[in-house]
Amino acid sequence: MGQFWNNMPPHIMEFIRKQHMFWVATAPLSADGHINLSSKGLEGTFHVIDNKTVWYEDMTGSGVETISHVRENGRITVLFNAFEGPPNIVRLFGKGTIYEFGTSEYNSFISASTRRPGSRAVIMIHVHKVGSSCGYSVPMYTYVGQRTKLDQYAARCEHIDLRVESQSEYPEGGLRHYWNGHNAKGIDGLPGLRDALTTKDRFVGGARLDVQKSNSPDGKMDTVRSFIALNIGYVIAFILGVVLTSSLGMLRGQLGLLLPTQV
Repeated sequence: MGQFWNNMPPHIMEFIRKQHMFWVATAPLSADGHINLSSKGLEGTFHVIDNKTVWYEDMTGSGVETISHVRENGRITVLFNAFEGPPNIVRLFGKGTIYEFGTSEYNSFISASTRRPGSRAVIMIHVHKVGSSCGYSVPMYTYVGQRTKLDQYAARCEHIDLRVESQSEYPEGGLRHYWNGHNAKGIDGLPGLRDALTTKDRFVGGARLDVQKSNSPDGKMDTVRSFIALNIGYVIAFILGVVLTSSLGMLRGQLGLLLPTQV
């Protein structure tokens, strides 16, 4: 049986803090606008303040629908799903507020030393209803680890901004250039990022983060690929060595037959 509360009970807050990913659903007011559903999951980006307030660090993506929709009407739903242990689904229904990178509100939640590369906003959610349901039909999965591709990509972009931002407002290949091209408005034409495009704040946090690839699934795959490539190189070198040695031996034999016998 499903249950509903006006705020998050302690066991719900405990459940949320243990989850590795969540989903965010928003929609525009337009009847023919696009409903959006985004999956999120970087460790340490979701925060519970109290039983009626949560926020998460919104990372750079190919779109900006959540920010566009919340800025227009505030409606937002966050879903958590248990993939390990007892089945459970939790929904947080609330009203959202956007604090973009470069605003004083953003800086009050995320300092330069704790900001992740690619972080573009704080999504603050004031929860007015909480729902819990069984989740009996949801498969079980085993958590392996965090991906680091976004961190690495965003850090490279921010380094470009740091090197040449005094010469160009949106340097080619930089994060601001990406935001201006992909995050300035949503697919329905609603405004996306605004303050982050004009702020004079620098990407200090993004420049200082050096993610260790070897500790992530992506990094492990890179390590495996490097290991395979290295060993293939050794095998090819060994085969070439055998062939070359054999060829030299045959050549010596042929030359021995052609030389006159010494008496």
